[in-house]
Amino acid sequence: MMASTDNTEGSLIEDQISILIGVFLGDGAMRKKTHALLEINHSYAQKEYVDWLYQQFKYFVDTKPKMRNSNGNRIAYRFTTKSLPVFTQFYDTFFRNHRKSVPERFIFTPLTLAVWYMDDGSRCDEDIYLNTQQFTKKEQQRLIDMLFQQYKIEATLNKDKKYWRIRIKKASTLYFMKIISPYILPSMRYKLLL
Repeated sequence: MMASTDNTEGSLIEDQISILIGVFLGDGAMRKKTHALLEINHSYAQKEYVDWLYQQFKYFVDTKPKMRNSNGNRIAYRFTTKSLPVFTQFYDTFFRNHRKSVPERFIFTPLTLAVWYMDDGSRCDEDIYLNTQQFTKKEQQRLIDMLFQQYKIEATLNKDKKYWRIRIKKASTLYFMKIISPYILPSMRYKLLL
């Protein structure tokens, strides 16, 4: 994946790469015809987060985030990037047969972990979950192994109704929070335990 310190339509800076990985592990979506585009779509309650993501990728976007009526009474807040080769590289890494997947290897930066948690993590009392139900059980186990290999964060699979998701073990919860807390946006700090 291409990284640079300057931002042009043909390259991404390191923070953008970290953010993209976190978004892909969460709710981020991509579509591809000739080249891929990134789609960010959350509820309007997550406006600050979507606006922050837009600021990170605004050089790749033609239209600012907009509200849109979604399922039932839900109001979505979303934007899409232009279709560009730089996003195609990510699509080819994180999507298999038009389905989001977990590649064999990549690096979790603290920013990646924070974005993943802001995007699709949740807290129930002192339990921390990463809502990975969209991935296969094997892919989720790969994520658990990578968390331990890269950060010594212990996690396990937790059954949520009929699907599996990742639960950070209590022994690693405060350490996980310490890693991500510098990057968590004010509107998302309710997810922290610190």
